[in-house]
Amino acid sequence: MQALHHLAFRTCNLEALCGFYEEIFGWRPAREQPGGSVWYELDGVILMFERAEDEEPGIPQGSGELVALRVSPGERETVRLRLQARGEVVEAQTEFTLYFRDPDGRRVGVSTFDFQG
Repeated sequence: MQALHHLAFRTCNLEALCGFYEEIFGWRPAREQPGGSVWYELDGVILMFERAEDEEPGIPQGSGELVALRVSPGERETVRLRLQARGEVVEAQTEFTLYFRDPDGRRVGVSTFDFQG
């Protein structure tokens, strides 16, 4: 059986990316490598934010690539309110999922959809 072990997001502005996710989701780092990476533990999966090299390409503007996080309906509303407080744009939404972009332009979703349902 396979399971997701970790994801790594590369960024030119580690501090801004970490600050965004910490403010929107209330995350706290599980591990930090000074100047290099910050790790967050999400239900047994590690999400790493790593400092990108200068020559690495950024995320293409308008990219449809998506990372979606499972949340409760109340958590989804909390995310919406925190985004509004920061002046961030909710790009789209469905019955289950709210879509927005992080500071690097990465498309993020928060979803209440239940696969087991």
